[in-house]
Amino acid sequence: QVQLVESGGGSVQAGGSLRLSCAASGNTFSNYCMAWFRQAPWKEREGVAAININLSTSYADSVKGRFTISRENAKNTLYLQMSSLKPEDTARYFCARVWRQYCTGDYPPGPQRVVAGYWGQGTQVSVSS
Repeated sequence: QVQLVESGGGSVQAGGSLRLSCAASGNTFSNYCMAWFRQAPWKEREGVAAININLSTSYADSVKGRFTISRENAKNTLYLQMSSLKPEDTARYFCARVWRQYCTGDYPPGPQRVVAGYWGQGTQVSVSS
């Protein structure tokens, strides 16, 4: 079982930037479709961005043009560069492994497409106005 550990969250003012990281254990990370999700209080968990093994990416409309997902397979690490942050980006952010067949659409897959047991514990992002 792969362990996923997120880091890089914090508190920033609107317009600021953060880079989230997700470190994966094991040696098969490069074969995984990976995604970032977020969950704000009282809201459902939603897909933010996804990246396939061929490095194709997809983004939610709400973050397109502001967030960039990337991966560094040599370091077993997934990233989410977040810029021009808004208060509505405040949420707990999770990385997860997604079933590959759901990683090829125009939009990130939903949380129901995550491989069972392949969630990180999350990292909190808070954006103040």
